[in-house]
Parts: sequence; structure tokens; C-alpha cells
Amino acid sequence: MRRPKTDQIRAYYHTLFSMWGRQHWWPAHSRFEVILGAYLTQNTSWINVEKALASLRTAGLLSLDGIRRTPLAKLESLIRSSGYFRQKAQRLKTFVRFLDERYRGSLERMFAQPVMKLREELLALNGVGPETADSILLYAGNQPVFVVDAYTRRILERHALIGSRATYDEIRELVERALASAGADAAGHRAKLGLANLTAGPRGTSHSPSRMSQASRTPLAQVFNEMHGLLVGVGKNYCLKSQMRCEECPLQKFLPDKS
Repeated sequence: MRRPKTDQIRAYYHTLFSMWGRQHWWPAHSRFEVILGAYLTQNTSWINVEKALASLRTAGLLSLDGIRRTPLAKLESLIRSSGYFRQKAQRLKTFVRFLDERYRGSLERMFAQPVMKLREELLALNGVGPETADSILLYAGNQPVFVVDAYTRRILERHALIGSRATYDEIRELVERALASAGADAAGHRAKLGLANLTAGPRGTSHSPSRMSQASRTPLAQVFNEMHGLLVGVGKNYCLKSQMRCEECPLQKFLPDKS
């Protein structure tokens, strides 16, 4: 008899974190850089996002005021490497206008709102879907909202924890329920984890520590932060879209018995 889905997902977190440690997501120097990255990473690789962010930084425009005062055509040129640059430039302008009109240009005021109220406001903006909204809430706002992406869906479906028709919010709520108790013992779990215990192989999708990756957040938000990065690591290294490397995967022991 298989253990409950929530217990399995919680076991995934402890297994992966014990092997790979902190993933240091999201790599950024400020809240607004996280928001820029959340928009720019839509339908492209992070390498392309880094190029676009570097262009903005070199131009001295990697800031809220920088995006606000940059002509649209110039902004399009600066973020060209991220793909769909015309759409993304317009969407960034839309976000800044939203922030100015609704919260007088203050991210602090915006993130002080009740999390689900703010989530609905973000989802109402052009070009903001659930994954982008939740990335902003979790990584820029340090709110306990789990981010579901294609890797999460693929892994949980292959492990028979969700069906192919599961909605984004059904998956998000399942993972959030599963990890609700993990936040309480997260600090102790991390304290017992020494760097010597980490595997020498791929460390998921870990980044170098940054100001935002080390920002103060609640234990539960930290668990959601780590779990998202850890599942991306599984998806990129083992649970590939067209190829499954189950025998090498740290979650192989959790696969359902198909006999």
C-alpha cells in the first residue's frame, strides 16, 4: 500500500535537500530584479534572461525607475536576448504602471497586501499567469506560495501523484499541504546538514548565494523556495521531457510499482 501523496511529497523534499542542500533561488540583488526575471524567463532559458539583465545593468537601468523612464523601443532592444522582447517590454511597462497607480511605486506597500488579494491583482495584469504571479510572490515577496512549473507537473505525474488533467492550483495546493509541516522542522534539518553530506554529482540547479536568495523569510516560505528549485534540478538532470534517467535519479525509489 502506497503512503499518502502528501507524505510522499514531503519525503521528496527531505531526500533532495539532504543530497543537494540549498539551491539559492532566486539569484538577484533586489526584489525588482526578481520581478524582472520572472517576466523575462517566460518561454526562454535562464541563460537568455541573464543576458537581458546584464544589458539592463550595464545601461544603468536595472531598477524600477530605469524601466519607468526607458522608452519602449530602447527597452525592447535591451531585453532582446530573452525572446518575445516586444511583448515582455510592454508587460514590464504595464507592471510598473500598476505599481505606480495602485501602490504609489512602492514594492513594500504592494507586498504588505494579503497574499491572495495581491495574487489576484497580479493575475489580472496582461502577461501574468499563475507561475509568474507565484514566482513574484515567493521569490520577491517571500510569501509562502508554491510555484508550479512544467518540471513539477512532469515529476508528479510520472510518480502517479497527479493526473494529466490536474490544474495548476490543484497541484499548488497539494504541494503546499504536503509541505505545511516541513517548515516547522526546516531550520533543524538544515542545521544538521553539513556540506560534507552533499553528493559530489549535480547539485540540482543551485546558484551562487545572492542578496535575495539569502533574504529573511518564514520557514515555510523557505521550504517552498527550496522545493521548487530542487524539483527543477530533478527535471533538468533526470526527469527529462523526452528521456527518463530513473536509475540515476534520487527519487527513483519513490516510483510506483508497475508490476
